[in-house]
Amino acid sequence: MSLETSASQTVGPYLHIGLTWLVTENLVAPGVDGQPITISGVVTDGDGAVVPDALVEIWQANTHGRYAHPEDTRDLPLEAAFKGFGRSPTDKDGRFRFTTVKPGRVPGPDGTLQAPHINVTIFMRGMLRHLVSRIYFPDDPANAKDPVLSSVPAARRGTLVATRTPSKPHALTWNVRLQGDGETVFFDT
Repeated sequence: MSLETSASQTVGPYLHIGLTWLVTENLVAPGVDGQPITISGVVTDGDGAVVPDALVEIWQANTHGRYAHPEDTRDLPLEAAFKGFGRSPTDKDGRFRFTTVKPGRVPGPDGTLQAPHINVTIFMRGMLRHLVSRIYFPDDPANAKDPVLSSVPAARRGTLVATRTPSKPHALTWNVRLQGDGETVFFDT
């Protein structure tokens, strides 16, 4: 009996073959509230090499703070044209990109409001489990009191906060480092 891991037990490397029909990099349909923003980045491994076969998924509330999910029954605007879910495979240079809107605040685990954020899941070759992280927005005053961001050691919080692209006012950069120096914070699910 062999106990070696087979390709069927990992979450990759066949992401580009079987999931391309599910790619959704633009979440902003005509009529969606909020200023469109672009979030782009690069996925790198522990040696700093780009990962050309990862898949980055995002899930977020709309600009009013409501998720497009049947369990979110709060009395907030629900936009039929905004699903809040996106999927972007990395290219040969490890790059991914989304066009979306800044989400509104949503309730946290203790009932207080969380800072605006985007939930991120990363799939890639050789991983037995996906990785879960978050993107927070730079200079948002709510970041200081966010219960999840506050639970991360101060020295590592920067890995969760996107940076502004100076030449483009509605563009943010958020890079993913899978391990090593500057490793992105990942959460247990």
